Amino acid sequence: MSQNERLAELSKQGVAVWLDDLSRERLTSGNLADLVTTKSVVGVTTNPTIFATAISALDSYNEQLTDLRLRGVEVEEAVRMLTSADVRWACDVLAGVAANTGRDGRVSIEVDPRLAHDSGKTIAEARQLWWLVDRPNLFIKIPATEAGLPAITKCIADGISVNVTLIFSIECYRAVMEAYLFGLEQRAAAGGSFDGLESVASFFVSRVDTEIDKRLGGGKAVNGLLGRAGIANAQLAYQAYEEVIASDRWRTLAGKGAHVQRPLWASTGVKNPDYDDTMYIAELVAPDTVNTMPEKTMDAYADHGELGPPAQQQYDTAAATMKAIEAAGVDMTDVFLTLEREGVEKFEKSWEELLETVRGQLVAAA
Repeated sequence: MSQNERLAELSKQGVAVWLDDLSRERLTSGNLADLVTTKSVVGVTTNPTIFATAISALDSYNEQLTDLRLRGVEVEEAVRMLTSADVRWACDVLAGVAANTGRDGRVSIEVDPRLAHDSGKTIAEARQLWWLVDRPNLFIKIPATEAGLPAITKCIADGISVNVTLIFSIECYRAVMEAYLFGLEQRAAAGGSFDGLESVASFFVSRVDTEIDKRLGGGKAVNGLLGRAGIANAQLAYQAYEEVIASDRWRTLAGKGAHVQRPLWASTGVKNPDYDDTMYIAELVAPDTVNTMPEKTMDAYADHGELGPPAQQQYDTAAATMKAIEAAGVDMTDVFLTLEREGVEKFEKSWEELLETVRGQLVAAA
């Protein structure tokens, strides 16, 4: 089987292949457009770390940085200008995919993560980015914090497509789905259209294994559990998704033209080199899902990945795995709280690094 055939087969199973990376070099060189045809890529996700790496390492931004410097643009606004330009360009590259599929061809841009615990400011930032990029195939990334949930509802009610990020637990995921449904209901009540309104819920995978493996430790008693929590947790998330879309509440919304909020598997690059480098793709195959992959992980799957059993066939095994992990002494509630807290902190740190990168580049542009 060729590289493209493996990824194309994944797409046929209902898994949308998205790239977890973006840079101006990918855009100017035509690389992103090539990935659409050669690797079945139909979407893109970004984050501050991705942009900081791109802006610090490439000359492609020099002209815009010089213009921003000459105009006296402050660093935070310069970040918005630089990142939104890339995302707008990527949206244009994927516009054909969006037109053909009606749901993919999406590119995500993240609200300032320092606003993760402020609903009002998150909503204001989401509106600004939606207006600034001004493309119908855009996703605004909002974290699934307590303050993020009402922001998700409000944005959906206002017709802003949302990528909900930093989901780790089933409990949090159910709250995210509730926020989405409530937003749809508000929009319907106000007579708003569902045309073009989409959402994904980004369920993080490898970070769950990293945290739980650390707590399990070593020894024969837990060897069968190491590296199994992330996949099991995500499989149970898909079970929760199926329960929601089977509900009368969802059927009512679907009858009015609403679109499902697809589960998106994020953090799919394997952190432990002892693990199969394609496992977070091969074992999370299910209809109406998205898998956003670092290019290294995408290439690994294209080279030697093999489809695993459908996620829907693994619910009992997944539940038994999570129960066994708890029986081994792992406090799952604390695990998920820790992961959410650290996730926000990491995003905030990345944002500060992005600001520092752009600040330095603006000085250099002088």
